[in-house]
Amino acid sequence: MTGLVLVVDDEFGIAELIDAVLTDEGYRVLTAANGRQGLAVMTKDHPDLVFLDYMMPVMDGAEVLRAMVSDPSIDGVPVVLMSSMPEAMVAERCSDYTAFMRKPFKIAQVTTLARRLLIQSDST
Repeated sequence: MTGLVLVVDDEFGIAELIDAVLTDEGYRVLTAANGRQGLAVMTKDHPDLVFLDYMMPVMDGAEVLRAMVSDPSIDGVPVVLMSSMPEAMVAERCSDYTAFMRKPFKIAQVTTLARRLLIQSDST
């Protein structure tokens, strides 16, 4: 299974962990430290899947999701929104994500979500 995955998280350790796990699974992985960097990578490299942190400096996950919807070149890319807050609280501010992953997460969640969402996007 191949695919380009972008991890956008200001916590270096989390981005590095997801990068390592998905690279071991055979995916190509790019990382960005905040939402603005993430959007720049998306418009340049067009990832197949994005793991996006909700709370970040510079540009948070909700702002990134709004920007993605308004850009036809990246609208529709599946997004796993990540947060330590409950999904109900996060969903009050944004809804344009494909899946939600609560921090702390289990490694298996990362690989399962990546596999499922990349298969779905391949079939559409």
